[in-house]
Amino acid sequence: MKLRSALRAILVLSASASTLAAQNIDDVQIRVEPVRDGVYMLQGQGGNIGLSVGPDGAFVIDDQFAPLTDKILAAIASVTSEPVRFVFNTHWHGDHTGGNENMGEAGAMIVAHENVRERMSVEQVLERVGRPVSTSPASPDGALPVVTFTEDVTFHINGDDLHAFHVSNAHTDGDAIVHFRRANVVHMGDTYFQGGRFPFIDTASGGSIDGLVDAVGDALAVMNADTRVIPGHGALSNRDEVRDYADALMGMRAAVTAMMERGMTRDQVLNARPVRRWAEMWSIAEAGERNFAETLYVSLGGR
Repeated sequence: MKLRSALRAILVLSASASTLAAQNIDDVQIRVEPVRDGVYMLQGQGGNIGLSVGPDGAFVIDDQFAPLTDKILAAIASVTSEPVRFVFNTHWHGDHTGGNENMGEAGAMIVAHENVRERMSVEQVLERVGRPVSTSPASPDGALPVVTFTEDVTFHINGDDLHAFHVSNAHTDGDAIVHFRRANVVHMGDTYFQGGRFPFIDTASGGSIDGLVDAVGDALAVMNADTRVIPGHGALSNRDEVRDYADALMGMRAAVTAMMERGMTRDQVLNARPVRRWAEMWSIAEAGERNFAETLYVSLGGR
């Protein structure tokens, strides 16, 4: 299969995945982890892949980088002989959409929120707290979602109902969460980073802390104590861990908001280290702590 350059995708890696770009692509292994009832999580380089298999074909959520497509298809073939019928993108970033063109050429239908297609159609600038750090050229036509939706869409496939719903202005402006209703699995894309880490709020793509808090709340609303959760990055998770993540997001937002309401400037807020408690709990270096505090400040309307 023809493999497209990974440069476009590497430029738009989320903060937690950016160091993976330095890996030798030949060394990447795709790990397949059973989740429940024909649902799997695939991990390699980039965002976690969700997979539903059964007699109706394979349904794939996100597809990492173009040079990994053959490995990803081989991993899928290890659990099903059926072809990939659908690829669903949780948002536009290249570590989740880089394999779109290859998957489309292999016969898959690409589906995403309408904002994903819009952003992939034109050059994008990736920013950190309002400062450009890289650009991503427009994707080729073959990589663009063929089917788009505005609010939600349901796939009736493999004996399950996969309900995908848009959560606005969270990680980006095109995020979608996928709920496997029968299997009781939720794929949260990059609205949830598992394992004690700051999220990446892509403010240049319409992301915001308020939207992220709401998105996690919407995901929690469809979970119960037995729900298995596939995060955008990190290990397979559960409702309790997502609740802890939601509490952390709300706590960090409240800490920065309180300082802003007292009239503190950006430098004063950053020097006061409002998210230090979480940085220390998660063993995150001060530079990362400062970066996320500044992201919160900007997301909350600070200048």
